[in-house]
Amino acid sequence: MRLMNRFILRRYFLFVISLFINAFGVAFITKALLGTSPITSVTYVLSMFTALTMGEWTIIVNILFVILELFFMQKEDVKSDIRIFLLQIPVSLCFGIFIDCSMTLLHWLEPTAYAAQVGSLLIGCVILAIGITLEVKANIAMTSGEYFVMVISRRLRKEFGYVKLGFDITLVAISCLFSLVFMGDIYGVREGTVVAALAVGPIVHFLNPYYRVFDKWITEEAKMHINEEIRGDGHGVITIAREFGSGGHLLAEMLGKKLGLQVYDKEFIRMAAQRSGMDEKYIMQNEQSIPSFWLKCIFSQNYGKSLERSLSPDDVLFVSESKIIEELVKKGPCIIVGRCADFILKDNHNAVKVFCYSDYDSAYKRCIDEYGIKSDVAEIEIRRINRNRIAHYEYYTGEKWGDPHHYNLMINTGSISLPMACELIMEVYRNMQKKH
Repeated sequence: MRLMNRFILRRYFLFVISLFINAFGVAFITKALLGTSPITSVTYVLSMFTALTMGEWTIIVNILFVILELFFMQKEDVKSDIRIFLLQIPVSLCFGIFIDCSMTLLHWLEPTAYAAQVGSLLIGCVILAIGITLEVKANIAMTSGEYFVMVISRRLRKEFGYVKLGFDITLVAISCLFSLVFMGDIYGVREGTVVAALAVGPIVHFLNPYYRVFDKWITEEAKMHINEEIRGDGHGVITIAREFGSGGHLLAEMLGKKLGLQVYDKEFIRMAAQRSGMDEKYIMQNEQSIPSFWLKCIFSQNYGKSLERSLSPDDVLFVSESKIIEELVKKGPCIIVGRCADFILKDNHNAVKVFCYSDYDSAYKRCIDEYGIKSDVAEIEIRRINRNRIAHYEYYTGEKWGDPHHYNLMINTGSISLPMACELIMEVYRNMQKKH
């Protein structure tokens, strides 16, 4: 119990630090004089024609969000989320105070040249992204603006990302309206507002992997428990990540027959449909086919937070398949093709992780001769599917797809035949089983 309390206190400590960094980032963006971030646009404009500060208005507006949330929540929702719901009040107070403190600390920042303003804006975006990433890592509370969006998306059964986008647009529109009515022109909303909206998400996703240094400090016990569960009773598994046209699925089938192991590839579509409640046709069309990495980071707007805070079908599908992979490994030895299995099982010491790649000519020939793809579209398919796999893997894992440091074997099936590749993998697999 003491150990868990210590970890919880550490999470709260990180969250408070993240709030201050967020506030400092917001202040830095605001002081650039190119417009503030969407979430603080209303409070900034209000502070321009009233006696209250930006921080004081932040407290008032955020408390207003807390009150409005009650109209979108049922009694069961309030009871189940009571801790997070009530925490919004002290979080709002702290955030408002931190913003005013940050504005005071940055009293010296008054860029006049446009280049200096742009530089200050970009620095502010990076600072804000650093704070948000730390907030995600702490994962102990939510700001009222974020919780308000989650409540609306849950009530309307709409995706969190698109509700968040609509929420930000609404705030900017209200800011412009206040500015026009009370000051006769648009102030506080400029190109910097757009830049902040588009840039922070991708920066957060880029920074996220580096924050794993906090994992042992805040989740050591949980991590040990997870590792034990994933390792299960010692069952071996082979994961095969592959470029399109490298013959990864054919190699998996070959291995399955020789080792007597079940191969899971297309079977995931049926299993994921049963677990997630999605239509199999939808999964077949959309699995590992998310938008570009940049667009996904911008429009998901959840910065990699837990499933409870995101209703994106892509996220639901990824979590479903991840749980299926962990369950399959517990049942017995198997071969898993794709699905970020190498990352999901990164702590499984009995997993042989393989990456198959190929030169373009070999991939092109295999697509035509073995996959039955027409020659005039084979090149387009190779590029499209590989691009989708890269975007999917890097978005959900924060790691580089095809990085040799993540795998036990990197096999070029353009220069090594599939039977030879099969023998290599079998040798590594058997040696690993002997060790464990």
